[in-house]
This record gives sequence, structure tokens and C-alpha cells, in this order.
Amino acid sequence: MVAGGYGSRLVPFSRVTGVYCYFKRRFVDYPSIQLGYLAAIFARAGHEVVYTRSRIPRGDLALVLSSLVDYRRETAWAAEARRRGLRVGFVGLAASKLPELFEEHADFIIAGEPEAAAARLAEGQLPPPFCPSEPVSNLDRLPFPRWDLLRESAGFFRSVRTRPRRFPLLASRSCPEFCTYCPHRILAPYRARSLDNVVDELEQLCEQFNAPHVFFRDPLFTLDRDRCLALSAAIRSRGLRFTFTCETRLDSLDELLLRELRAAGLTAVSFGVETISQATLRKVARRPIPEPHQRAVVEGCRRLGVTTVAYYVFGFLQDDWSTISATIDYAISLGTTFAQFKLLTPYPGTPLWKQLAPLVYETDWQRFDGYTPTFRHPNLSARELRFLLGAAYARFYARPSFLANLWRLHNLVSSEVVERMDRKVFEWHTGKEIALISRAVEC
Repeated sequence: MVAGGYGSRLVPFSRVTGVYCYFKRRFVDYPSIQLGYLAAIFARAGHEVVYTRSRIPRGDLALVLSSLVDYRRETAWAAEARRRGLRVGFVGLAASKLPELFEEHADFIIAGEPEAAAARLAEGQLPPPFCPSEPVSNLDRLPFPRWDLLRESAGFFRSVRTRPRRFPLLASRSCPEFCTYCPHRILAPYRARSLDNVVDELEQLCEQFNAPHVFFRDPLFTLDRDRCLALSAAIRSRGLRFTFTCETRLDSLDELLLRELRAAGLTAVSFGVETISQATLRKVARRPIPEPHQRAVVEGCRRLGVTTVAYYVFGFLQDDWSTISATIDYAISLGTTFAQFKLLTPYPGTPLWKQLAPLVYETDWQRFDGYTPTFRHPNLSARELRFLLGAAYARFYARPSFLANLWRLHNLVSSEVVERMDRKVFEWHTGKEIALISRAVEC
């Protein structure tokens, strides 16, 4: 579900990004919710279902979840599976929007949300080579994902005592916003499940697994404030014991809602900030959020012990060295627990792709990974964009105040001491940046 389904991959290019990648691979490792739904559909129809990340099992049919960042390995796997006698189909956003990458290696491609076509396939209806699949209008009719059939998947089944089993959950699909660069909404319109249906799935998870951790994959989880308050009340009334994280917009959060969600099990919230420039946000159809509100929500989360993760994007057409430097400075001053920095990437199917297609020079789709320059920027070279990306990770994570925030040492260590240590570290960063590119990131 990363990048709406196109996938994302940061190849470390510095010590800080190397450490960042290590911990992200270890702790952010969720199974595919799309495959969870497909497993449930085929199992309901009486088929034996197995999951694999690499081995080729014996069987009649294989469905491969497509991506951009790993499509060569996916198509190679499909080619070998077909050689061994399996019928192979591709599902997912990448195959839907760029079928030419997969069609040579597939018996069929399911374009769109795959559940409707998969249900017909489970009943024995073989699809055509390119099979459009209509969006599911009533999400309550879908069976709950069968995580027990995806046991080879990811880290949520690793036997690590301190880590609960972790499961993604969609309370809604698509996104009601219109950001031109986001691929989350290009397959289907926004729809939400009924509250009872969501709570029933949560209850089933709690019955099957002890104290699970749930990651709500909705791009805008708290869109409906009253619905979230009712969800929190229902979780408590049923006595469900689990923890959860969610992604949303900061302007849909307030102190009361945060308290209620925290009481229901909220441990972390992620959100997009993107850039400090409100004018730039408007250019890409993203509604700006006032800075005082952003700071108030982040501070409210800190008081409640809720981890915060902010997302930033570099390389908007209006960006230059100074605006990206200002965004890095803001990311540090906002004080979130973690931050993720990426480069603007024009994904096929988005309005941004139509706008930037004449500027795109990258021809290797696997490099559309969110961290690699792919188009000619009017103000910054590819080297400068990559350098600023590395500087953002270094300045955010290689500073004493990050550790003080992460370990919640605010009441134990003087803020003046931490600030003085930060200044020393920033001076070191400045010297290193000048040595590397003859210019510092002026935060």
C-alpha cells in the first residue's frame, strides 16, 4: 500500500540513511491487506490458499501483487511459475496502470480493485488477458482478511517477545482529498465501511491473536470526527484489548479526539506536512494546515504519549535550496518523534504525471521509488536534490534533541542543555555539508 500500491524503496546512501533503513525494515513490516482479502475470497470458495514471498508452490493459480519498485523480480517469478505449469495473474496499482510491464509474463491482469474479479475467478470464471475489476461498492460484503493464510508474511509473525503481531486494516478505501501527486485515489472513489463491520473485524483479531497491533491504512482515518469518537466508544464497550496507529490530516485532530483515541489504544499517528510553503501546497491541490494547529496537535500527542510521524516531500516545482532548507528547519522545530523525507515522484495515473511527463527523463520504472530524482527540476539538479534529502535525514536524526524526544527525556534533561548540544551538532553538519557540496543547508 506504500505510494498507493506502487511501492517505495530507499537504498541507503549515507550512514544515517543506512541506520534509518535498518530500523524501518525491522519494525515497519506489514503484510499486504490486498492479499489478505484475496486469500479470504478464495478460501471462502473452498480453495486451498498458500502465501509465498519467494518460493514457487505447487498449485493451479498464482496471483502476484505488482509494484513498480520490484517489478523485475515479480515478472521473473511469474515467468518461472508459468514454466512450472501455474496460471499467473497480476493484481495491484502498478499492473493496472502499466500493464505493459507485466503482460508478457502473465496469463491475465486484473485492473482496478481486484476483489470483484477475484470472486468470479474463485467460482471458476477465467478472466480475459486484461480484466477490469469494478470497485466494491459495499465494503461490508467483503470477508475479513485471512491473516492465518499469510503465515510466511513479514515480521508480524516473527517470534519477538517485545513485538505484538501486527495487522493492517482498512476502515475506508481511497481518499476524499485531491492532492495531484498522490496515487491513493486513482483506482476508485472514496467509500467507508460501517462502524459495526470495522469493530467486528477488530473483535475477531482480538479473539485470534493476543493483544494485536492494528495499523489503520486509511489515508485519512479521522475524516469523520463523530465516527472516530463512536469507534473509540465501541472498542471500550466491547472490552477489546489492542493497540493501533493511524494516518490522517492534522486539521482533523483535536485534544478531545486524541484523548478518546488514546483511551481506545492509539499509540502513534502519522500525517503529511510535505512543505512549509502554503503557496506550494495550493499548487498541488493540498489544503494547507495552519502552523499553530500543527504544533498544538503534535504537543498534544506528546503529552498523551502518542508517537508522531511527519511526512515531507522535496522537489515541488516551486522548490529551491532555500525553501527545502526551511522545510528541514521546520521538521526539526515541529518536534515530531519521527520524520520521513521523500522526493516528489510523478506516478502514472496521477494529475501530476500529466503535468510533469514532458520533464521526466528516468526510463527505469524501478527507480520511481520515492527517493530518486526522475524529472528535470527547474531550480535544482538531481545531485542537489539527493544531497538535500540526505541532509534532511542527517539533521533530523543525528541530533541530541531527537533522542531526547524519542526517549521522552524532556522532564529529565534541561531544554537549554539539549539546545546547546544541538547547536554544536548543527555546526558539525554545516562543516560537513560545505566540504561535500560547498554549500550548507541553512536551518
